[in-house]
Amino acid sequence: MSPELISILVLVVVFVIATTRSVNMGALAFAAAFGVGTLVADLDADGIFAGFPGDLFVVLVGVTYLFAIARANGTTDWLVHAAVRLVRGRVALIPWVMFALTGALTAIGAVSPAAVAIVAPIALSFATRYSISPLLMGTMVVHGAQAGGFSPISIYGSIVNGIVEREKLPGSEVGLFLASLVANLLIAAVLFAVLGGRKLWARGAVAPEEDGTTPGEGTERAGTGPAGGTGTGTAGGGTAPAAVAVRPGQDTGGAEGTGLRLDPARIATLTALVALVVAVLGFDLDAGLTAVTLAVVLSTAWPDDSRRAVGEIAWSTVLLICGVLTYVGVLEEMGTITWAGEGVGGIGVPLLAAVLLCYIGAIVSAFASSVGIMGALIPLAVPFLAQGEIGAVGMVAALAVSATVVDVSPFSTNGALVLAAAPDVDRDRFFRQLMVYGGIVVAAVPALAWLVLVVPGFG
Repeated sequence: MSPELISILVLVVVFVIATTRSVNMGALAFAAAFGVGTLVADLDADGIFAGFPGDLFVVLVGVTYLFAIARANGTTDWLVHAAVRLVRGRVALIPWVMFALTGALTAIGAVSPAAVAIVAPIALSFATRYSISPLLMGTMVVHGAQAGGFSPISIYGSIVNGIVEREKLPGSEVGLFLASLVANLLIAAVLFAVLGGRKLWARGAVAPEEDGTTPGEGTERAGTGPAGGTGTGTAGGGTAPAAVAVRPGQDTGGAEGTGLRLDPARIATLTALVALVVAVLGFDLDAGLTAVTLAVVLSTAWPDDSRRAVGEIAWSTVLLICGVLTYVGVLEEMGTITWAGEGVGGIGVPLLAAVLLCYIGAIVSAFASSVGIMGALIPLAVPFLAQGEIGAVGMVAALAVSATVVDVSPFSTNGALVLAAAPDVDRDRFFRQLMVYGGIVVAAVPALAWLVLVVPGFG
């Protein structure tokens, strides 16, 4: 049995044990990386740790730390309340607002994980308060980011168009952008209909003065949790409204009767969130390091609000994601990814090779860098694209859609950010929901993208 096949079978075993024995998959993946890397790939510790996603580790820790502080001092409650007033209480519009916001950020040049890191914590806090499915809100954020992700001036679009130009393939910048935009918009519409969007429309408008309770619900608060909200939420969408974080001695009257006045701590936190956006989008600074720095500043100024914030960091999610991606790094180091891609590229039937490449892009991208996978697969597709039987424009668009739409997977950067950002949920259940939905996307979207974009022979 070849080393590459052994490494794939070990990955399957990791999935089976994690799902049947409730063992943290990240811990299993670290053990698998050690075993396969040492015994099969002949890697030393440095070679194994080469795949450790240090940048993602800092992003997950930094962003969840900063937004834990924002939850503790009531800033996210204030933002949610402001969002309700902005759409005149139409809660059903908020998922689409979040979709459009992340799409706009990536379309003008934000890296997709940066846009999700900024929007997801606010969107998920809103979902908790207004009994919206976290799965709906989280996936709307991710699909929104991917909808704008291939504009001609975006990071992803620039990279893919650059690869196409380097490989001297026919290309269409507008066609690539529209393919991703339409695909993610259609998926978002289906999700909205399936995951409770129709019930949100039926609910009608929610008066902001009700402070997070839907019509007919009382305003009595449940017991507050560690971050100043209620801990009664679940991952399936049946979350109870969160309580407003109120510090001792705070005036709870408020101009609108909600107790959500802007005090110095909230003003400083809002300033920090704006600074995070400006730093990441305007100056291309690292989102994780920037978020940690801002969180430390807030913690120093208001230690009482921030005392429990470190405990609110999603450490189990950090372990899970970093472990799995470290194992994927071992697979890349030992050539398993290239081995699989070259095996498919050598198939003599172009259409079959095309759909298999789309599936490889989707499966691998669910655990690794989407752009990195496209950078490897597009060159592998060059030999049979040169035969003229497959349209290059359609093939590149299909690969782009297949490799990015699966970023809803909890093992991808975007999916991990959504999982980490969700407050007051059963994280194990939410993780399983994201994993199941990611599996559905991996199974269905590549075939649909191939059928719509490749079979007609575009380009």
